[in-house]
Amino acid sequence: MAIEHQMQSSTIVDVLEKILDKGVVIAGDITVGIADIELLTIKIRLIVCSVDKAKEIGMDWWETDPYLNSKAADNNTKALEEENEKLNKRLELLEKHLNSNRLNTATN
Repeated sequence: MAIEHQMQSSTIVDVLEKILDKGVVIAGDITVGIADIELLTIKIRLIVCSVDKAKEIGMDWWETDPYLNSKAADNNTKALEEENEKLNKRLELLEKHLNSNRLNTATN
């Protein structure tokens, strides 16, 4: 009587598919020191997953980084232009107020 064993083999494609679907977190810390004095600590956090999984867990920083996304760059430029306009208006009001105080002081 022959006994049959089912052998389940995983190819690299299967492994990558599972990793990208579920995600993998690799974490580590590196500390450099001399004579029990800590000089440098590097904390390494690596997450390997698909873009869909990353968005699902709230990691979508590449969509708002102006160096990686032209839409984010446009939004950033618009926000900076609006802030600049507000600051210019505020500066004008302060200068007018300062000038009116100088005129009042000079006439008194």
